[in-house]
Amino acid sequence: MKIENIQKRNGKFDAVNLSAMNRMFFYMLTAVVIWSHAAVSQSLTLEDIFLKRSFRPKGPESLKPLADGQHYSVLRSDDEGNWFILKLAYRSGAVTDTLADSRKITFAGSNQTMQPEDYEVSSDEQNILLMTDVTSIYRHSRAAVCWVYIRNRNHLMALARQKAVQEPSFSPDSRLVAYVVENNLYVTDLQNGQEQAISNDGRRNHIINGACDWVHEEEFSFTRAYQWSPDSRRLAWYRFDESRVPEVTIQYFRDLYPENYTYRYPKVGEPNAEVSIHLMDLVTGQHVQVPLPKEDGYVPRIKWTDDPRLLCVFWMNRWQNRLDLWLTDATTGSTRLLLSEQNDRYIDIHDHLEFFDQNRRFLWTSEKSGYNHIYIGTVADGRLQQLTSGNWEVTECYGVDEKNGKVFYQSTEVSPLERHVYSIDLKGRTKTKLAGEQGWNSAAFTPTFSYFLLSHSDADDVPTYWICDARGNRLRLLEDNSALRARWAGLPISPKEYFSFRTDDGTVLNGWLIKPWNFDPQERYPVFMTGYGGPGSQQVMRSGGPSAFHQFLAQQGYVVACIDNRGTGGRGEEFKKITYMKLGYYEPRDQIAGARYLMTLPFVDPERISFFGWSYGGYLSLLCLILGPDVFRAAVAVAPVTDWRFYDTIYTERYMRDARSNPEGYRDGSPLTFADRIQGGSLLLIHGLADDNVHYQNSAALMKKLYEHNIRFDQLTFPDKNHSISGGNTSYYLYSRIVEWLDEVLEP
Repeated sequence: MKIENIQKRNGKFDAVNLSAMNRMFFYMLTAVVIWSHAAVSQSLTLEDIFLKRSFRPKGPESLKPLADGQHYSVLRSDDEGNWFILKLAYRSGAVTDTLADSRKITFAGSNQTMQPEDYEVSSDEQNILLMTDVTSIYRHSRAAVCWVYIRNRNHLMALARQKAVQEPSFSPDSRLVAYVVENNLYVTDLQNGQEQAISNDGRRNHIINGACDWVHEEEFSFTRAYQWSPDSRRLAWYRFDESRVPEVTIQYFRDLYPENYTYRYPKVGEPNAEVSIHLMDLVTGQHVQVPLPKEDGYVPRIKWTDDPRLLCVFWMNRWQNRLDLWLTDATTGSTRLLLSEQNDRYIDIHDHLEFFDQNRRFLWTSEKSGYNHIYIGTVADGRLQQLTSGNWEVTECYGVDEKNGKVFYQSTEVSPLERHVYSIDLKGRTKTKLAGEQGWNSAAFTPTFSYFLLSHSDADDVPTYWICDARGNRLRLLEDNSALRARWAGLPISPKEYFSFRTDDGTVLNGWLIKPWNFDPQERYPVFMTGYGGPGSQQVMRSGGPSAFHQFLAQQGYVVACIDNRGTGGRGEEFKKITYMKLGYYEPRDQIAGARYLMTLPFVDPERISFFGWSYGGYLSLLCLILGPDVFRAAVAVAPVTDWRFYDTIYTERYMRDARSNPEGYRDGSPLTFADRIQGGSLLLIHGLADDNVHYQNSAALMKKLYEHNIRFDQLTFPDKNHSISGGNTSYYLYSRIVEWLDEVLEP
């Protein structure tokens, strides 16, 4: 029967003269149309996810704790474009003061106003640092034009004559502000506006004072390379001499001619920047350089003790399996060893050092027991007393509340898939769970530990944010993502299902899977495995709420699955560090074992299994194709490392040492070595040409190998895009092409 036999009058169907068969067909068609409209309204699109961002969770407005521990500040604006920095009470949420009002602030000598993108309030709340024209440098660092609003004078002061400034911060006494301009460190007195140069030898790609070079920022995760002493009298800062570090050049294609950006990037075995630590007394002008070991190594952290004359300097050897904490006298430069740790593999750097009890004791975390735990040390002799214990990990240590004798922390005690927040007394006798709802709980405490911002999410529940008191009582809901929760409730999404299985050698691995929408147990479905797998990482967690992209794939008929291989975090030192000196050995074998486990499920099509990964996950994707050609029909590798010699010193040598010390590990862990095993048509290779982290060189070297062996593959290259390959239409385009490619390659 043909649809055109149904007549239309005035835009409506006329069923009066239809035969019984026609009438039945009409009713069926109407039902299909109604069902189709319902289906459209209950569907996910890539446009919704990546262009409209309709499924992105909201966080609370950006609140900044104030020094009194009872209040925080927020930046808000009205419909007329005016902005305000407000002071609010943690307990009630009431606005107690207006710290800045744009209607009352103008640039000197004009009616021009500004729109700050970020700000910082001094400890006495009388000065506010305003940042405009913010631009990113690398992953974490940024520069901005900065102004200081001096409240009691209603005066706006430009820093550095409106040059781009990095890492501005107030002194603890609120009188001074320090910042980095053109690789030199400066201090401005807010009372008289006088600027003082702390260093003068800064030069791009040669000398950096007070800010980080690329590799320290990326791998030791800090950007502010200076610190104020507690009494505001001294500055301690890093000086990086990059002169011997080889350069890398990235090209951007924005104009008639390509634009070259050159920076220093130490690859495995190459020289690092020479780091020195300096101290300046701002009253006397005395300059002290901290003596460091002559051995090649790193200074991953500096931290003032509670004594304003005593600086703690972290020092690590180049292999990062020895960590020394040196106490330096800021007046004489003399040093003494506080603590030394050694490990037969490597030591992870953390920010859990805190001095307390009038500088007699300190807080520390260590994996020396096999699991990361909290210790209390004595400054006099460096001896440690273990505070927490068990076959679980302390994942965050929030600090010491001296007044109430408590330490606050986050741990995996319930499950490596979850995080909960606790307090424990300084003798380790009384432990209290402050945030124990199933899933992922994290806290941000006020300086006095009177309150904390609780963030909670579960695998299938969206993030919520609460203000809590120090006992964990929830006082105020800041954001519950109710609109997003309702949006998900209107879709027939599939929940994450968690599972465990054993590898051939008996190792238990954790994973999750999402079944297709409208799941039929009699059907066999293709599989989209996703993974990262790098040292200490974790993706099998009860957190974050539904993933829109994963649910889109489930809507398209995919089983989506993820497995945390050996080498990942949350399960102790042995599980994490088993990959030492042999990156790329256990990880793909565990993923292959996971895929074989999935093959045993009756609803999985064993002929249509794929793997997707980005960065370390992209590296893992390539190895899965190489080592599991009978398991994986397709793999998507985004921004992959293809030879560890191409990556940076700090990350790679931590886990692999260098190629001279570990030639077999570098050879066997490189996809280039075995590129000839990749099956034609099974690989989609994706990379950004402006990737400053995993250089395009990695994909270029792989392509040359594939060309050499006449292996067909598909490729996406993104000009001007860095490691995240994002911005504008980019994410939508990238994921659309991935889905189209997988549909084509995995077609039955």
